Amino acid sequence: MRFLIAGILAAALPILLALAPAADLPSNQAPAAFDNKSNGTVDDATHQADLSTFDEVEGIPDGLGPLYNAQSCRECHQSPVSGSASQVNELRVGHVGTNGQFENPSIPIARGTETITGRTLVNDRAICPNAAYPSTEIQERVPDTETVRTFRVSVNLLGDGFIEAVTDQALEDLSKEQCRKSRGKICGLVVHVPVLEASGETGVGRFGWKDQHVSLLSFAADAYLNEMGVTSRLQPDEVTNLCNTASEPNDKPGPDGLSDIDRFARFVRASKAPPPDYTLAATDKAKHGSELFDKIGCNDCHVRTMTTAPAGTKVDGGAFTVPDALGQKQFSPYSDFLMHNVGTGDGIVIPVVEHYGHRFGQRAWKGYSPENFQETRYRIRTAPLWGVRMRTRLMHDGASLTLHDAIVRHGGEAKEAAKKFKCLKPDEREAVVTFLQSL
Repeated sequence: MRFLIAGILAAALPILLALAPAADLPSNQAPAAFDNKSNGTVDDATHQADLSTFDEVEGIPDGLGPLYNAQSCRECHQSPVSGSASQVNELRVGHVGTNGQFENPSIPIARGTETITGRTLVNDRAICPNAAYPSTEIQERVPDTETVRTFRVSVNLLGDGFIEAVTDQALEDLSKEQCRKSRGKICGLVVHVPVLEASGETGVGRFGWKDQHVSLLSFAADAYLNEMGVTSRLQPDEVTNLCNTASEPNDKPGPDGLSDIDRFARFVRASKAPPPDYTLAATDKAKHGSELFDKIGCNDCHVRTMTTAPAGTKVDGGAFTVPDALGQKQFSPYSDFLMHNVGTGDGIVIPVVEHYGHRFGQRAWKGYSPENFQETRYRIRTAPLWGVRMRTRLMHDGASLTLHDAIVRHGGEAKEAAKKFKCLKPDEREAVVTFLQSL
């Protein structure tokens, strides 16, 4: 009985919170606002300085490229404010090998004199040819052999500090409870991934469409290299050395001992969660839609609320300690941060070298299993729905343009929920969409 009561309270509380003015929220509720102010992890002056670093445009002298997608973090994460999501997407490819398993692509550059391997990302931009290297052609293009192809839209980063502060055990327990409750029909995949700043340590992945990172610092280093081409102490190797002129690692510590990736991670950790539309959430239609959202089973994966670990808890393989501002906070992400097959999987497996570096194999990583990564092939992380009203392109590939289309597109583990949505009366379906428009 106590589990039933706890479940009812867990389902009801986010509705009440969505209706409450910000000043009336409980003291342990994670702060939510699109104001780019600190959540209390650091003072506002420090947060604004970190925001400036996040927004900074990189150039070739800073280490930009040689292959890249963007010149700043803001370029892919800025709607409506820095740190949010955007319409920007990236291209990933690969192929199925003779053994029937996914294999990373081989992308020739420089007229075939060099081949890029170990990653699924195909960068859209390159710094060469340029005045210094007029005959060096390094632009990546997809060969016909790479028949597995997908786009992935950029993810929201706001509030991710609260996600990082959730314990591995909490996510593992959530996965087990899903399996138990659904009798094996819905089972979120837990993937243990390396923590780059904690040698040999792994944790439960939660960041990125494939849950490829558990740590925001690891995530920042990955993006700096693969999206902007800037190397760091955690990702010190360039994708290609052609046209490369900046000394390695490009991201060097400042007078305070912090490098850009440290400031990126600190900015995200101190960001506030995406807030709901309090006005729309207070309408009868949105409240009814919220009830229907649970009734048809959407909340099985789009989990309404989570609670972070107490302040002082070690996470990220012991590399990060949960601060007071993030400790024991309740937040409403509408995600379980686990991986599910909902019939839209892109067929791509986590690429080890891309996300964890060429030196990955030189360490013994606790709990790491290549077979576990193969299970990510047709699975995608449950998209957090907080702030979804700010997105114009939905699902991992951005191919769904309306909330209705995104819902009915769900299959696999979510087919029953999608079927129940289709069976709702027209005004009930409209209520569910209105509820989502309030998030």
